[in-house]
Amino acid sequence: MTEIEVTVGESRTTVTRCNEACPIERGMRLLGGKWTGSILWHLKPGPQRFNALARELGGASKKMINERLKELEQSGLVRREVISTKPIAVTYELTDFGRSALGILESLRDWCEGHGV
Repeated sequence: MTEIEVTVGESRTTVTRCNEACPIERGMRLLGGKWTGSILWHLKPGPQRFNALARELGGASKKMINERLKELEQSGLVRREVISTKPIAVTYELTDFGRSALGILESLRDWCEGHGV
């Protein structure tokens, strides 16, 4: 943490600045990407194949979904399983870590619905 002095209008105040990403920022880096929350939400019921997931996400391109799934797999939120190699078929499912994020998404949904957002 670093303290800096800031002048706003005619008053001067000291502000404490974080040198590292705070927990909110770290969480947003994991969950805040476009389509990330929707992908996690649609994997809530259980494993899904890529095309079924893409159909549920409607407005997202397959390229975007693929990129997000790779990010989610790298961060440990989603597990990818190859179920067939000819033709290639894979399923995606939430890990325990990914499932732990569902409460945050539910709270966000409730907040949006409660405020007409």
